[in-house]
Amino acid sequence: MLRHLLTAIRHRSTTILSHHNHYHRSTNYKPPKTPTPPSPPKPPKAPQKSQTLTFHDVTWEDPYSWMSSLQDKVAMRHMDMYMEQEEKYTEAVMLDTERLQNKLQSEMASRLNFDLSTPPIRWGPWLYYRRVEEGKQYPVLCRRLASLNEEFISHKYPGAGFDFTSGKRIEQKLLDYNQEAERFGGYAYEELSEISPGHKFLAYTMYDKDNDYFKLSVRNLNTGALCSKPYANRVSNLAWVKDGQALLYVVTDENKRPFRIYCSMIGSTDEDVLLLEEQDENVYVNIRHTKDFHFVTANTFSPTSSKVFLINAADPFSGMTLVWESEGIVHCILEHHQGYLYLFTDAAKDGQIVDSHYLLRSPVDSSSNPRIWENLFIDDQELVIEDVDFCNSHLVLITREGPNYGICSIALPLPGGKQAVHLRELHPHFLPLPKHVCKISPGPNYDYYSTTMRFTISSPVMPDAVVDYDLSNGKWNIIQQQNMLHERTRVLYGTALTSAIAEKSTNVKLSSINDVKSEDDNLWNDLSEYYACEHHNVSSYDGAVVPLTIVYSRKNRKDNQSPGLLHGHGAYGEILDKRWRNELKSLLDRGWIVAYADVRGGGGGGKKWHHDGRRTKKQNSIRDYVSCAKYLVEKEIVQENKLAGWGYSAGGLLVASAINCCPELFRAAVLKVPFLDATNTLLYPILPLTAVDYEEFGYPGDIDDFQAIRKFSPYDNIRKDALYPTVLVSSSFNTRFGVWEAAKWVSRVREQTIYDPKHPILLNLMTDIVEENRYLQCKESALETAFLLKAMDS
Repeated sequence: MLRHLLTAIRHRSTTILSHHNHYHRSTNYKPPKTPTPPSPPKPPKAPQKSQTLTFHDVTWEDPYSWMSSLQDKVAMRHMDMYMEQEEKYTEAVMLDTERLQNKLQSEMASRLNFDLSTPPIRWGPWLYYRRVEEGKQYPVLCRRLASLNEEFISHKYPGAGFDFTSGKRIEQKLLDYNQEAERFGGYAYEELSEISPGHKFLAYTMYDKDNDYFKLSVRNLNTGALCSKPYANRVSNLAWVKDGQALLYVVTDENKRPFRIYCSMIGSTDEDVLLLEEQDENVYVNIRHTKDFHFVTANTFSPTSSKVFLINAADPFSGMTLVWESEGIVHCILEHHQGYLYLFTDAAKDGQIVDSHYLLRSPVDSSSNPRIWENLFIDDQELVIEDVDFCNSHLVLITREGPNYGICSIALPLPGGKQAVHLRELHPHFLPLPKHVCKISPGPNYDYYSTTMRFTISSPVMPDAVVDYDLSNGKWNIIQQQNMLHERTRVLYGTALTSAIAEKSTNVKLSSINDVKSEDDNLWNDLSEYYACEHHNVSSYDGAVVPLTIVYSRKNRKDNQSPGLLHGHGAYGEILDKRWRNELKSLLDRGWIVAYADVRGGGGGGKKWHHDGRRTKKQNSIRDYVSCAKYLVEKEIVQENKLAGWGYSAGGLLVASAINCCPELFRAAVLKVPFLDATNTLLYPILPLTAVDYEEFGYPGDIDDFQAIRKFSPYDNIRKDALYPTVLVSSSFNTRFGVWEAAKWVSRVREQTIYDPKHPILLNLMTDIVEENRYLQCKESALETAFLLKAMDS
């Protein structure tokens, strides 16, 4: 290299000396023109094959309906070629972000929680846990006797399966999911897993990818061998009976509707017994055992009614007793405690719709017909019960006062009076929580006779904390939580506590939800010192107040100069996921605002809030989201023309509809496995839909619902000759809303809107194993983040 350089220098000096008489010409020298940058890649153009559709005297054209013709081999060949073109186009557009994607992926991978085991779950004498062995893709289900290792530490050191003091192996491998992957074509996805009450058998269902259903297997935990029966396909529910000697299971029909309950005697050669069959195609069935294993509840629900039947677990062939019923689809969970049935439901009272759940009680041996249920608590509009859990000694309630969540325990048994009381009269003990809690999820809590109950606590500014609360003395212990303040980031994050989180239990005085605070917020690995969490109330178009949560870096935020990302979902009454997500840290640390709009249709505001954003009122969800987007810009929280939207599944419908309404409001959007073609999906479902789906988005057979669907369906309301923001749509063939929905929407947006190479519409086809592989998740998140940064030129 140096030799060539010296030769070039000598040649250049010779040239200058020998051509000095031409020096005067250099004054007229013109440098060569800068080469024009390569023209931006052109998007693929999908073939059009128009189909005319008519319903309720409304006629419309669908030029891309062929994309969903899964049985048409020619159409699917065209689809394969088209998706390949889309993949190449996305790669070409994102080519200049390759280095950025690699950097982001490294950032995100460095934040992965490297716990090689789940926190151990104690049930009776055993500790159950899953751990990952080195070099293996899937975990192994294990257990060990708690008496041999009370201070359980092998979830940190998974190789520690041998007790050198006693010379005995203290870990028992129950199920190796890597071996299950070999049984199921290299893919191991488990949906259900139930250990029998006597700890002798494991019943579990694995996804059969080739047949698209879940297969039931039962394994003897003492021998490790598979039992010869039951061996069933299309299984959707499990429940052990007869102290683990028999198993109830539910199977689905060809349309994935759960409709039959069977009972199988383990070890018997007799055929499994059919206990119930619902032939009405509108009726769905599920089962669950009560926590004390005394009963199994069988729930049936349809658009017109919901019913709960009771099966005696000691004698499952003795019949099913109807214990409760209500009109319409309602949520209902039944538990048993010392001779009483407890029902947690949101069913209408005296014909009047209620806004939140409530708890009822009735003696098991009640002879009244119909059964009489008594209210436990007087309705309290300020203190709402969101969820309940039982153990033998305590009733635990997850509560909400406005936006503030709480956990309280009440000693059992409850007073025997038949009059409802105020919750506060029972002297509930509220347990300590960190700041800004956005969700509390009960853990498995299998051990009915333990006073320790497990919960996962979530916050927008704190990694999820798995916490054990001892209800008998108020002590609590963080069992698992990623420590973002660990030693190698101490310089970055200051001098907060690092390792003492789970080593000592904290004893607190328990009084009321607003008084209880952690003695030291640092015990929670709370990041609020570095990331702010603010709560705003946004007035929607009709005066409804929409909660808006805003998260940002205290150090990196720039007033009125920050780009922003607005999340939304607004469906099924589900609370918007506002948990801390490590991948969003890459945006926060680059000065972005991350916001969450709790629009109508979602959860957290009661049943009315949910119902005001579904079916014919779906436009409320969309307009709420638009109002929050405008608020962020008008209040100069987010810089004008620097706002992006983000929606997953039904949230994709929300964001895409908001773009149809106000395309100029957004600079970019990310839609993940989105629901975009509502009219065709609800009219002609390719993948089976449930009654809950129709209750949420509408029944096309109802003229009012149909007209509403036509108005909010993103695919049918794309603005012609408008400039749309740049959008990244990610989907997969194995999703609830098929990839054809994404492909149809992308094609029509390109066809009808103004083409601008600076506003590309991209379609990203995800692999099926992304959700099972954390590193592939990082890669997908890095692509999304690089897309957003590129869109904002940041």
